[in-house]
Amino acid sequence: MSIVLLRITLVLLAIFIITPKSDGEYEQWCIADEQTPDDELQAALDWACGGGGADCSKIQINQPCYYPNTVRDHASYAFNNYFQKFKHKGGSCYFKGVAMITELDPSHNSCQYEFIP
Repeated sequence: MSIVLLRITLVLLAIFIITPKSDGEYEQWCIADEQTPDDELQAALDWACGGGGADCSKIQINQPCYYPNTVRDHASYAFNNYFQKFKHKGGSCYFKGVAMITELDPSHNSCQYEFIP
């Protein structure tokens, strides 16, 4: 009986995760590709927080997204901030191939990743 309940739970979870919103749009976030070396992520992070126009204030020390204090985590936050801010104006989640789209909310603890429909 518990196997059947587990299977039903997994099916419902899968449906919930992959079901589009009522307007047909999926929730998407932009994060750093886990296979990208830190030096490449750092260059893209520097651009996103500089000329790219991302708001990187929340990844500064004593802010909610500072920890974990890794290039990958900071880049993910900055990439997503840029992507959400500019996706309807032609911005993408490419960052010279160091980023990727996810449909799983990367928010953690007090660090909330924005999603703009």
